[in-house]
Amino acid sequence: MKNRPLLTATVCWITASGAACLYSGKVLLGMWAGLIFMLPLAVWLCRISWRKALLYFLILTAGGVYWELYDHFQASRIPEVLHAASRELDGRPVQAEGWIASPVEVDGNKAEFELQLTALGGEDESAQMREISEKVLVQIRLAAEEEQNTARAWSRGDRITFTGTMEIPEGARNFGGFDYRNYLKTRQIHWLLKSKGADSVAILEKGSWSRYSLLRWSDDARILLGERMDTTFAQQIHAGFMKGLVLGITDDIDPDLYREFTRLGLTHILAISGMHVAVFTAALLYILRLLRFTRESALWIVFALVPAYVLITGGSPSVVRAGIMAMIGLYAARRGLLKDGLNTLCAAAIMMLLWNPYLLVNVSFQLSFLVTAGLMIYGPLLRPVFAAWPPALGGSASITITAQLVSFPLTIFYFNQLSLLSTAANFVIVPVLTLIVLPLGAAALLLSFCWAGGARLLAWPAERLNELTFALVRWLNGFDGYVTIWPSTSIWWVLAYYVMLYSLLRIVKRWCDSKSSSFVEEYATQPLPENPNRHGETTRAGRQNGHRPEPLGLSAIPEWSVSWYAEGAAQYAGVRMTGRNYAALAGLCVCFILLLYMGYRTPANGGAGVVQFIDVGQGDSILITTPEGRHLLVDAGGTMDFNTGKNAWKRRKDPYEVGAKTVVPLLKQRGVHQLDALILTHGDQDHAGGMQAVLKEIPVKSFIFNGTLTGKDSIDGLLQICLEQKIPVYAASRGLELQPDGQTRLLFMHPESKNESLPVDEEQNEQSVVFLLKMAGASFLFTGDMDAAVEQLWIGQEGAKNERHEGVDVLKVAHHGSKTSTSEEWLSYWKPGAAVISAGVNNTYGHPNEGVLERLNRSGADIYRTDTQGEIQMRVSGGSIEKRYKLEAPEPL
Repeated sequence: MKNRPLLTATVCWITASGAACLYSGKVLLGMWAGLIFMLPLAVWLCRISWRKALLYFLILTAGGVYWELYDHFQASRIPEVLHAASRELDGRPVQAEGWIASPVEVDGNKAEFELQLTALGGEDESAQMREISEKVLVQIRLAAEEEQNTARAWSRGDRITFTGTMEIPEGARNFGGFDYRNYLKTRQIHWLLKSKGADSVAILEKGSWSRYSLLRWSDDARILLGERMDTTFAQQIHAGFMKGLVLGITDDIDPDLYREFTRLGLTHILAISGMHVAVFTAALLYILRLLRFTRESALWIVFALVPAYVLITGGSPSVVRAGIMAMIGLYAARRGLLKDGLNTLCAAAIMMLLWNPYLLVNVSFQLSFLVTAGLMIYGPLLRPVFAAWPPALGGSASITITAQLVSFPLTIFYFNQLSLLSTAANFVIVPVLTLIVLPLGAAALLLSFCWAGGARLLAWPAERLNELTFALVRWLNGFDGYVTIWPSTSIWWVLAYYVMLYSLLRIVKRWCDSKSSSFVEEYATQPLPENPNRHGETTRAGRQNGHRPEPLGLSAIPEWSVSWYAEGAAQYAGVRMTGRNYAALAGLCVCFILLLYMGYRTPANGGAGVVQFIDVGQGDSILITTPEGRHLLVDAGGTMDFNTGKNAWKRRKDPYEVGAKTVVPLLKQRGVHQLDALILTHGDQDHAGGMQAVLKEIPVKSFIFNGTLTGKDSIDGLLQICLEQKIPVYAASRGLELQPDGQTRLLFMHPESKNESLPVDEEQNEQSVVFLLKMAGASFLFTGDMDAAVEQLWIGQEGAKNERHEGVDVLKVAHHGSKTSTSEEWLSYWKPGAAVISAGVNNTYGHPNEGVLERLNRSGADIYRTDTQGEIQMRVSGGSIEKRYKLEAPEPL
């Protein structure tokens, strides 16, 4: 770093920006003050001059101040312009005017685009419009299928008026869940404008000249190229895949195929990155050379075309990074300047972060820069391990493994899973796609403009290779045991990983070099064999008399390399491995394994049990973690699908499903490597719909349900998956008991045992599984969607026993607080200290019912609600319960 001041400056800038992102106020000021006191220590340890130390300190300060100022000026001005508080504006009708600032995405019955506001006012046309410059996100629910074509006719750069309602983007409703509000903030968006029907948009100017014109042309070019892909490739699955591979258009990739690529860590192939830019520049330079352009002219032409390629491929952070690096490299080649990869990378990072500091928290930005830097820093350390391999094979293995090692911490941090087959998949699939399929697809695309038949001829082998790739990906994904689940780690764990990996690879490289030096020294000290020359004279092997020596056998090395090895022998002699080196290598290996174990294991709860009422909207999902680390999931939510038949046009390409998009990611993030029991209270969609995703993604040891079928395919599908995965299935009934560990017992109270196997019962609520959880000295009652009739029946049966009951600490209120459940007698019998209601925000059923809330208040129970407080967690230890909830709502009623 001493020889690369730009690298040090970039590290300082990113460190300061990251600190300002994570901390604020007094904490950030305290960190800055601490750096002042550490400055003399840094000068002494790093042995740098005071001038350099002061310069880097100023860069650190500037990086933090720049982030803070940028973040401060990104606040929304809409409340100020409309003279109202943000909460007052939420849901208010408005009329807006501005420029469409992004491509218009039409998916099913939804149209979405960014709008650069120029004026904003009340819904009434006579209301005064106030000038404003701010970006908002417009979301329109289309009323009819014909409106899809209307919305597709809108384009970036159109000046429009829009009538709709304002909404504050929703934040994370679960601990560690996706924060949509914060995500939009990184795109400089603070408000949503929503409406129903395409008639809410009126075009004032169509495609007039503006600052969006250039981007509109790139959008049109992407649409044109995408249409050419559709006509060139016979099947939609191939056309969508090739759009992603060649153009970076991922919207049309089959969602199931994309998930399979994601599971194997192969999605980077479908993201335009340095590899694509390298192929683009190399191909252009080759073509220009064939056309007899001078080297200087060719470099300038490619330099000018790289930005066009960046725009056409979508301008993601990874392709912008690669484009900037390519332009710097081309400029350096044109001027005959010395190129340095790390300095070029740092220059690209600084330019992008100055343009938009929020890129620092962008996953694509982080992966792109870290993997590129890792290949430059860690790659040379790993390359000697494969020195004995053929150069092409060794280089490919070195690059693949280095990229996997470097991207590993971010992969598990953001996606919480890693396939142990990922390296092998990348090693086999990436070369085929990048060296064969990508050029064939690009050539077919270009040829389609002048010869459609020839383009389809080129597309045919690409499709066959794609089919082999898809089959291989599906086959590898069939090995579920190789998919590991990792909880989200801390940033300090990530930093420790990179430091330890670098130290370990340094020693491994030293070990490899020592073996090479031993071979060279042994060869260099051997007497050279005597060979007769053509005159019969005996000479030492060498270039005497202009003749090359005869081979010395399998261990011989070419004569032309003898001098190179001999000259390097002294250098390599200084890297012999000593006993201390071997001890350090062994110690680092042990520490590295311990670090990986710490990252893999489920975060400990300090011997406490935890009950987590996950916010899944209108539905139930409860994760129970016992004091000894067993995991049980009760229900998994579900999303109702009404887009069938004549409403099929409304269906999205990848529709939201709460099990796959909320429950499974949260389970993985919390380090749930397996579920000891998956309990389905009953077969209604809002409880069972997400189960399929859970069964497919999380290992399950046992499946417990109410022992009935619904007459629908959903429950049959769940049982079929259990059969295929050899998961034991149990029908819950009164009297059944489950004991996951020594401090936890589940006592099942309902339904009654069935006289017939798997009867069909369409009315599932009264068949809900009801059980009492006793854990770490506290008790929880889970009721599913049981109704008042079942409550009365159960109380009558228990009352006949004349047994004394002391009540429960927490009651999970039945049926989301419906008026058909939670009767006065039920509450009087159980005497709950707290009650939890799982219901969706502004649900159409009116849950929870006001009468139920009143009865709970009269019983003296503290009320917790997922619709107002988000996820609710209860930590149990020694009979006491600590409660917390995600949203900062008023205290429980």
